Amino acid sequence: MTSYFLWWGLDYTMRQQTTLFIVATAFGVFMAFNIGGNDVANSFGTSVGAGTLTIPQALGIAAIFEVSGAVLAGGEVTDTIRSGIVDLDGLSVTPNQFIYVMLSALVAAAFWLLFATKKRSACFDHSLHYWRCDW
Repeated sequence: MTSYFLWWGLDYTMRQQTTLFIVATAFGVFMAFNIGGNDVANSFGTSVGAGTLTIPQALGIAAIFEVSGAVLAGGEVTDTIRSGIVDLDGLSVTPNQFIYVMLSALVAAAFWLLFATKKRSACFDHSLHYWRCDW
């Protein structure tokens, strides 16, 4: 999917600012993996921890529903981010400046989600099977 998106996106942007487009795509994929990992970790913790599902069963269910959610609701999320969060009419921002602002927000959110997921998973005491955060 990433290769297809790169091929389509480079054609769509008429091969302008190729490096910036590739960097944005790489961080977008990084963010997608972080969101998926965080969602799956939350559902795995309860279903596998309670013994309701095995890890392969939980992985199969998570894969189906994560992809389905991204495909079915991704457009609405993109519309909200594109036009429902920041009103650009009141700002004097050039399109290039907007690209850099959005890219920096993407990078910051991706690394924060990675940090938060990693820190939260470090709170699970595997020997006692419960959450305990000492930080």
